[in-house]
This record gives sequence, structure tokens and C-alpha cells, in this order.
Amino acid sequence: MGKEKPGIPKGTRDFNSVEIARRDYIFEAIKTVYRKHGFRPIETPAMENLSTLMGKYGEEGDRLIFKILNSGDFAAKVPDNIWQSKNAAPLSAKICEKALRYDLTVPFARYVVQHQNEITFPFKRYQIQPVWRADRPQKGRYREFFQCDADVIGSDALVNEAEFLQIIDTVFSELGIRVMIKLNNRKILAGLAEYIGHADKMTDITTAIDKLDKIGLDNVILELKEKGLDDVAVEKLMPVLSLEGTNRDKIDQLRTILKGTETGRKGLEEIGEVFDIVSGTPLDCQLELDLTLARGLNYYTGAIIEVKALDVPMGSVCGGGRYDDLTGIFGLKDVSGIGISFGADRIYDVMQALDIFPDTLGTFTRLMAVNFGRKERDYCLPFLQRMRNKGVACEMYPDPAKMKKQMQYADKNNIPFVLMAGEEEIKKGIYSLKDMRSGEQQLLPPEEIAQIISATE
Repeated sequence: MGKEKPGIPKGTRDFNSVEIARRDYIFEAIKTVYRKHGFRPIETPAMENLSTLMGKYGEEGDRLIFKILNSGDFAAKVPDNIWQSKNAAPLSAKICEKALRYDLTVPFARYVVQHQNEITFPFKRYQIQPVWRADRPQKGRYREFFQCDADVIGSDALVNEAEFLQIIDTVFSELGIRVMIKLNNRKILAGLAEYIGHADKMTDITTAIDKLDKIGLDNVILELKEKGLDDVAVEKLMPVLSLEGTNRDKIDQLRTILKGTETGRKGLEEIGEVFDIVSGTPLDCQLELDLTLARGLNYYTGAIIEVKALDVPMGSVCGGGRYDDLTGIFGLKDVSGIGISFGADRIYDVMQALDIFPDTLGTFTRLMAVNFGRKERDYCLPFLQRMRNKGVACEMYPDPAKMKKQMQYADKNNIPFVLMAGEEEIKKGIYSLKDMRSGEQQLLPPEEIAQIISATE
């Protein structure tokens, strides 16, 4: 029997050096903007206690959490009746104490509670780390992926919402991606649920309408009815979800519709103020009040944000929202926060589809010295070290292989300059420098070579 071919789990990926360079380019663009707005970095473990994560994402989210089997003889502690029931929930509670984090927000809430005496509020943090979800893999959706989060916790000022809209706008402008930012407020959605006579079905309603882009209006209506909404309620809801006009027009129409619900009026006040603040520093991208935007995470209580790329079919490339008491689940009550998360993997796919990554990201070594033998090697190495001290990435081909092989190596690795020295060059204290892009080759002193390479970075 032959050996099994190696592979990786579905929904995960290997990354080569160019892909890592491109991903780091995205991370650095996001980090730079976060830092300019006063955010500071933290990190949390890949694993959290299962009790920390469960019940924080809604029923659908809980099903997507990757649970980790306890070490040792975990099966011995499980009663026979639980094994025989074949019920996943009580079984996993007995054999799994830990899980891979589903997102960075709930671990952040745990972090704030655990370190509250070390933190100065309001606390502005950013965090760029991988998360894991047992989702069905497809284009733009992975089981292991990076999130690039930022949160402000300990402040309920609506200027934070406006600042995050500015951050989103700046990041995507820096990356060269045209986007639309969609904005809504969970209080408006709660007001709509009250308006149609089903305030008790707020979660069911938001979960259904959040799928409008994915499953279409007819299927949303079907799901709403399956959740117990009558025909009258559905008929009242549909026109509201399709309101047209400017953002101000929609707010004005909603004031009339939601005048009988205090929660809805409060949501309209909040979103109106956010639009007022943003108008002082206008965004380059489009900003739209989208009443179908619900973001199905249970912990959002106010503003909700989602960002769509305009030029590539793709799911959300950024999202977030206001949570008024997320830390309350861990015992720290009444600490309001708001956060966003950039989906770096989807942003990568968008940039690749648009072919807008800088060409230089495929270049790691800037200068390679050809190895003709020990004497030539020893002549080139000190110059390479001087160039490294100037910040230039250099390497010497390790073996005195055939010239053709060494040049092919430089070409395949996108090395722009090749350094060569034979007996004549060594006698004169010079080098031969070949520009791999133009094909030009010159005999030059080391000072001029350093200037040429530095000028082309």
C-alpha cells in the first residue's frame, strides 16, 4: 500500500513568500491607520475556555466553534447515557474544555475584565491574529483566517462610530479598493420589530433579513413566516426594508414610521448624529443607511457597520458595531464599546482580483553575488555585509555552480541586481553589476553600486 499523499484541512491554506509579503502589506496598512488614531496592540491565546465562547454568538455561531478534545483519557469521564444519547451539546461539554477562538471580540471582552485594574478607560486596542470557524469553505470564506480588529471600550460617545467610519475609509483608500460602507442601528431594527407587532421576535427577524443579499427576498419572507410572523407583519416590514432616497430621506421617513417606539426613535437619533459628525470630515467612499443590515451577532446593541467591495463580488470585507454590555457576560457591567474588524483574507482576494498589489512585494533579495569560487566569494562577502548594514537585503549564491544556474536562481527569485567579480575586478577593486530587468551590465566601484541600488529601492 502506497503512502497517503499529504494535505491540509479544508478551508485552510499554505502561504508562499510572495503571499506572505502581500498579506503583510495589508496588515501594515491597517496597523498604520490604527496607530494614527491612538490604538495600541494586544494579543490573546489561540485557545479560550469553551465557557468563554459559548452562548456569545447566537445559535448559528455556537455551532461553528472548533472545540478541542481534552487531553488524556477524556472518554472515561463521560457517563454511558450521554454517549448513547448521541447528542453533541452535552457530549462536547464533557469532553471539551477549550476551543479555538471564533473571533477577537469576545476574547477582548474577557481580556478587559481580567486586566481591568491595569487598563485606562476608554481603552483603544487593535489586534491582528487568526481565528477559526467550522464554516463551509468557499471562495472568500475560510475556516482559518485573520481578523484585524480595533475597539474602543469604556465610552458610549458616538464620535467613536464616526472615527471608525473614517478609519475604514482611510484604509481602503490606502489599499486602492473602492468600497461602500453600510450603516444601521440595532435599535432601529428593534423599533421595526415593535412596529410590526413582534418585538419578541427581534433575533428571528434580524437573522432572516441579514440574509437578504444571500438568499433573496422570497426566501427571507418564507423564513420570517416559518419563525411565526403573520402575513400582516411581513407586509408592514417589506416596504420599510426597501426605502429609497438619500440617507437623510430614509431617516425622515423612519421618524414617521417609528414615532410610536421609543427604542426606534433612540436609534434614529444616534444614527443621525453619526451622519452629522462624519459630514465634518467627509469620506471618500460611499456611506449608505441600509435597513436590511443586521449582522447576526447577538452582542451588538447600537450601530452596526458592514463594508462591501464595489469592483469584485465578495462578502463583507469589514464589519463591526456597538456593544453596550459585552463585558457584562464576564461580570464587568455597564462598559460600552464599539469595534470593527477588517477581513484580511477577503481583502487579499479582492486586491489579487484587481491586480493592485505593488510589484515590489515579490522582491526579497535586492542584490545577489555570483559565486565563482573561494577567492571571489571572499572578495564579495564584505561588500554584501556593508550593503546589509545600509538596509539592503543581499545574498551570496552558496555554491560555485554554473553561471547559468546562478542567473536562473536570481531571475526566478525576482532579484533585481547581480554582483560579479573575477580576477580583473579584484585587482582593480571594482565589481560588475548587472541590472536583471534592463540587462545592462557595468564595471563600477563599490560606492557607485551602493548609490545605484539605494536609489532604486
